[in-house]
Amino acid sequence: MPAAVASPLTTAGSRNPLPRASRDAAWVRWTLTAVALVFLAFFLALPLAAVFAEGLRRGVAAYFASFRDTDALAAIRLTLLTAAIAVPANAVFGVAAAWAIAKFPFRGKSLLITLIDLPFAVSPVIAGLVYVLIFGANGWFGSWLIDHDVRIIFAVPGIIIATTFVTFPFVARELIPLMQAQGNDEEYAAATLGASGWQTFWRVTLPNIKWGLLYGIILCNARAMGEFGAVSVVSGHIRGETDTLPLHVEILYNEYNFVGSFAVASLLTLLALVTLVLKTIVEWRHAASRSAST
Repeated sequence: MPAAVASPLTTAGSRNPLPRASRDAAWVRWTLTAVALVFLAFFLALPLAAVFAEGLRRGVAAYFASFRDTDALAAIRLTLLTAAIAVPANAVFGVAAAWAIAKFPFRGKSLLITLIDLPFAVSPVIAGLVYVLIFGANGWFGSWLIDHDVRIIFAVPGIIIATTFVTFPFVARELIPLMQAQGNDEEYAAATLGASGWQTFWRVTLPNIKWGLLYGIILCNARAMGEFGAVSVVSGHIRGETDTLPLHVEILYNEYNFVGSFAVASLLTLLALVTLVLKTIVEWRHAASRSAST
């Protein structure tokens, strides 16, 4: 019997099967780690700490007093209302668009995918200007809206529409690759067993995409609450009426009310951190469910 030939991936007297050239030196690992930590500290940790430090500069009482202001409360309510409408609307659209793209062949599918990505390519400010062009007083439908006493621009409907436009790719973009990877076998099997379209969706499709759907909703909600550009254009900055939290932060900062502006900004920061935690939990649960099913 011929003698066993040593693998070229091993060296004499070495327990590591990988070649020496593929193992980074210790100084390389430490240098890369240090660069990453310095970058995170400078661009993430330090700004976050500065937001909370400035918001609390005059004490806890002044910090919480910033949220008892009438305009601040109105901005919080409007932000929550906008997210409560835009996020479910985008969830319904995202599921429908992903289901159509992943499960059915039809003409214009590539065009639909391109249109879904449009808000990623267009500046939010431009999106806001487009809605002013369409619904403004001098816009395409401006005269009709004025005649029927309907306000969209410089009113809550315009804020909701602009936010929905900016955020609608998030759910769809999370679900399209997921549903394409899953294929149609389970849906075909359910149809063969006599399940209706709705039964197939609720009992087969939705359980398979629930983690991706929840992940997309979390990202969509975070963007909806933090949107500034498009909302700034269509809102008119009417204090107590059309100012969301990001716009209220800008107004307070321009008035040199730094404690109030950073206090409100810290609330948005907390929402972002909560979103990050929820995102991590969803990723962990999704990975756990996948490992349990294999």
